[in-house]
Amino acid sequence: MRPVFTATRDGAIQFAVRVSPRSSRQGIEGLIRDENGAKFLKVAVNAPPEDGKANKEVLALLASTIGIAKSRLSLVSGETARKKVLRLEAVDAALLARLNDWINTLEYLK
Repeated sequence: MRPVFTATRDGAIQFAVRVSPRSSRQGIEGLIRDENGAKFLKVAVNAPPEDGKANKEVLALLASTIGIAKSRLSLVSGETARKKVLRLEAVDAALLARLNDWINTLEYLK
């Protein structure tokens, strides 16, 4: 099974999310696994998937939840897909520990 957060050679972290746009409730819903065992954060946002609105809302929601500046998060792939890969810049040991503690509090969804 693959971890949620993957360190890159340049000191950043990449992770995958599955986005539910146009959701009535906004937030991090939990963790899911795909058919290959890859883990995703399931994120619901109110914005529609038009003109990058949902992507911007996902980045803002995650930055707020993690407690970092929005500028440290970027979209690597999946601009028009529900499954996206995000990149978190300038990660130190304390932030990585906080992220792992946070992930351990989330439930796996079906």
